[in-house]
Amino acid sequence: MSALAAFGIGLLTVIVLLVIVWMIQLFTRNAGLVDAVWAAALGIIALEYTLMGDSPVAARLLMAVLALTWSLRLAEYLAARMKGRPEDSRYAAARESWGSRADFYLLAFFVLQAVIAAVLSIPFLVIAYMDDGPSFVTGALAVVVWFVSVVGEGTADAQLKAFKAKPENKGKVCREGLWYYSRHPNYFFESLHWVSYVVLAIGAGYWWATLIGPVLMAVLLLKISGIPTVENKDAAEKREGHDAYVRTTNAFIPWPPKND
Repeated sequence: MSALAAFGIGLLTVIVLLVIVWMIQLFTRNAGLVDAVWAAALGIIALEYTLMGDSPVAARLLMAVLALTWSLRLAEYLAARMKGRPEDSRYAAARESWGSRADFYLLAFFVLQAVIAAVLSIPFLVIAYMDDGPSFVTGALAVVVWFVSVVGEGTADAQLKAFKAKPENKGKVCREGLWYYSRHPNYFFESLHWVSYVVLAIGAGYWWATLIGPVLMAVLLLKISGIPTVENKDAAEKREGHDAYVRTTNAFIPWPPKND
């Protein structure tokens, strides 16, 4: 099967999955499930490319293991975070703003998310169809980058969860662990995760196309759906110490904070 046909199947897969989520939210009135399914869908696409590609088996298997492990961890975390809770404020605000057309706009938004997922899957596609597998050095380096990124993101998620679980921290900004060095360490490590596939694809004919992963993810998190939606809040909604945290702590790359 050609790479283009495989990409089409991947795109169709994620569209179907997110449309199903859209149908579910018609009854639950909670669109937050889309985040977990979106993450899981990328792992499914990676598995599809692994089965349809023609690169050396070792290269495809390594890519599948890395992508699926990352995907399932993130999907499980997002699903657990939304369980038993009201709709995420982002979707609740959008639903209120869109009024009677909310369901139609949510469908369009979910389809857009499916397209973004397909574009993000291009690094998986490049690896699945590369002529030669990665060398031992590039393969090992890719695993190291992947390990650091996934462990870093998981650690940041766990630290924030533990902080919020303490009643005395209600209404306060988390400045513990990795959150002392970055306002969004989870976003940084999420973007770093996509660099692992750039390294793994070194030597491929379309190696440059894998750059779409870290670049697009960084743009999304820095400019569109990540930091702007989290930090652009009214003063009444800001947590205690928020302004000082913004002044002294890097938004993205972990680094020792400045003196306030």
